[in-house]
Amino acid sequence: MERKQLAPGVHLSYDPAEKLNRCRISIHFTFPIRRQNATAHALLPLVMERGYAGCPDMTALTKKLARLYGADLTVDGRPVGAGRNVCVSVTGIRQPFALAGEDLCAAYTELALGVAFHPCIGPDGFDPEAVAIEKQMLKQALEDELNDKRLYTMRQTARLFFEDSPMGVRQEGYLDELDALTGAGLADAYHEMLRTASIELMVLGCTPEQTAAVRDALLAELARVDRAPVPQPGFMAMPRQAPLRKVETFDLVQAKLCMVFTLGQPLDLREIPAVRLAMALYGGSATSRLFLNVREKMHLCYYCSSSFQSYTGSMVVNSGVEHADAARAEQAVLQELADLCDGPIQDDELEDCRRGLIAGLEGVEDSLGGLESW
Repeated sequence: MERKQLAPGVHLSYDPAEKLNRCRISIHFTFPIRRQNATAHALLPLVMERGYAGCPDMTALTKKLARLYGADLTVDGRPVGAGRNVCVSVTGIRQPFALAGEDLCAAYTELALGVAFHPCIGPDGFDPEAVAIEKQMLKQALEDELNDKRLYTMRQTARLFFEDSPMGVRQEGYLDELDALTGAGLADAYHEMLRTASIELMVLGCTPEQTAAVRDALLAELARVDRAPVPQPGFMAMPRQAPLRKVETFDLVQAKLCMVFTLGQPLDLREIPAVRLAMALYGGSATSRLFLNVREKMHLCYYCSSSFQSYTGSMVVNSGVEHADAARAEQAVLQELADLCDGPIQDDELEDCRRGLIAGLEGVEDSLGGLESW
């Protein structure tokens, strides 16, 4: 994959992905998290996905995607450490498969840039009806969080762990702020994003000529925007402190146990390969110690896995346990961590995890999603 700068705070990443029969054009807006805009930024992708100035009706938009051989439009938001990413993405079949020779790449470009730079914003902001519908959908999702106890436990743990730091801002928004959010306020959040975000244009599965056309179209859109990109936050980490503990009680058969650990300092990029292998050994694979020992041998949990977040220098261990086994499971998780740190590590388990990681890395190019995530 090639990556180059197009303008201040704007980059192009390109990969022809010739073995795939689909292509993707994605525009990523990444900007620092601000507590006061968290709910607006959670709602923004939902409203933007409903259409744009050139195709404001959802029925017409659906028909347009169908005419493009079932192309897919997505607008989503995701956390990136102390930052937030809003991505507009269009995926469809490649040009050679067009039955009538249509210029599919140009159509995908118009669609992606239209949604990203020409949303349905009137004099009073986003359409009140669209905002009301998506507010209700987001409200339902926030209220339903408690029904998914695994998700709820992980989010509650993160909120306790990250506290008032930027990483502790709720990416999914705040329920008590939704009613007051208006189309005008949402438009303000959009315009701030457009002005301050770093932009990553990703073109996957297109020819060099098609990529150049997408690049030029993006630059033409940016020429009409008064841009002032804000530097993106780097890797961060919570400082080490005395362990925090929180217990919430529900009438459930299965309990959830979630634990977060911190490096105490930002991760050194050179350590990422070692961290990946350590995670696979500890709890990130089917041959990991948490799976084989805590789950299979000790029978202390229904599932137990670990994951590492490089942006925040933190590791999460997530498990489902019986109420009576929660304390024993916690001690077993800590013991496995201590054993991994102190050694020894057997050659065969190290090689199993290494091969698993290599196989995963070799599969990155097997899908557009894998390429983009990488």
